[in-house]
Amino acid sequence: MNIVDWAVSTMERFGGLGVALLIFLENVFPPIPSEVILPLAGVAAAGPHHSFLGMLAFSLLGSVSGAWLLYGLGRALGPVRLRRLVVRLPLVHVEDYDRTVGWMDRHGTKGIFFGRMVPGVRSLVSIPAGLYAMPIGRFTLLTAAGSSLWNTLFLTLGYTLGSNWHVIEPYTDAVSTVVYAIVALLVGWWFVQLLRRERRRRAAGLPDPDADELEAMTDHDRER
Repeated sequence: MNIVDWAVSTMERFGGLGVALLIFLENVFPPIPSEVILPLAGVAAAGPHHSFLGMLAFSLLGSVSGAWLLYGLGRALGPVRLRRLVVRLPLVHVEDYDRTVGWMDRHGTKGIFFGRMVPGVRSLVSIPAGLYAMPIGRFTLLTAAGSSLWNTLFLTLGYTLGSNWHVIEPYTDAVSTVVYAIVALLVGWWFVQLLRRERRRRAAGLPDPDADELEAMTDHDRER
């Protein structure tokens, strides 16, 4: 059974709750494409047993609940544990962590809102919001607002096109592929920059910038 047949079967069996479940899973497991699930929900909304607003509400329930789960994982890890983890990583330094915290302070609101409309990023963006303890009310509002725009767009396409919704599938697949490729390239570029920085540091004979903090952490762990 492919993703379309599975999504249709789930919606037929559980209705709006099935849409919420599918979108929840899409948030937790990004390879499940909302670009397929939401148009199918739009097609169902055009039928006699569902409504557009009802399907939109259920899709938002799935989006927000999935985001809450990932936000909770970020909060469970927390900034203290993350900082300790960063100190022990061979390529990433505390100064990188501090810059990331500064970026979240300045741009976290925009990142959460617009990130909800970017394939791949849509799920992962919830984790740093939890890590840096964005207030849950603000996070929920931003998640719901960004998801409303994204979900409404694809629900409307399915609602309008009906059984012909699949004509947009090649375009959504192409857009998703391009976005995933860009994200992969950015991650690869970031990793290469870290490697080059570490090689320059070692060639210059400079000490590990996290050495003192790592030693202090080690001493603290021994005393416990």
